[in-house]
Amino acid sequence: MYPILFEPFGFQVSSFGILVALGALLGGRLFAKAMEERGFDRERAWSIMFWTLLSGILGAKLWYVAEMIARTSSDLFWELLTSRGGLTWYGGLVGGAIAVLVVARLYGIPLRIATHCAAPGVAAGQCLGRIGCFLVGDDYGRPTDLPWGVAFPQGLPPTTVPVHPTMLYEAAWLALVAWILWRRRFTASYLLAEYLILAGIGRFLDEFLRENPIVVVGMTNAQLTALACILCGIGLTLYFRSAPHSQEAVAERP
Repeated sequence: MYPILFEPFGFQVSSFGILVALGALLGGRLFAKAMEERGFDRERAWSIMFWTLLSGILGAKLWYVAEMIARTSSDLFWELLTSRGGLTWYGGLVGGAIAVLVVARLYGIPLRIATHCAAPGVAAGQCLGRIGCFLVGDDYGRPTDLPWGVAFPQGLPPTTVPVHPTMLYEAAWLALVAWILWRRRFTASYLLAEYLILAGIGRFLDEFLRENPIVVVGMTNAQLTALACILCGIGLTLYFRSAPHSQEAVAERP
């Protein structure tokens, strides 16, 4: 693992930060291209992605901090907020969704188109972010004797016992999700719904290999949230399949 890549002038640059930045650039590029294919301004697409990224990271971090304080009764708010790891995908989803709602409305871009076009880039950026989690040793799984088990002596928290690299499992799944969504951007009814279903399935299954506390009916908080995303995605898919198609809803291939 490589938590800190280099320290110019004493400022630590983490591998997680670099991967998040690369994920933002990749996600923004895919979003801008998808929006441009539908006749929208490329610069506005980048602007939406910029604010979505900031809001998503803030939401992901605040959700993590709130969850850790509730779980451990810790009062170390600032230490948790400034730690090099600790982001939750559902907190990022909420934060990013708020930004899209606000900025897309300000630009007069139909919300369905903005979120439809953003879905492949969100999955791709999230994939790189999970690789960043692996490099800093954050969000790993249960101990394992499988040959690909990894110890994280500088992880969050540290462990010298080989564990499931669940971050890489999820990254591989998200890479496949991003590819599927990108290929379906001209034919799917609503890609955000498909993202919610597929990303939710990946996170729900990944949780079985982690050691997060059970909340209710044998499921962790992350599994409950993932299940809610899956059900929401199914509901949106059914709704938009029955809704009449229009040029605003789903653009045709140019």
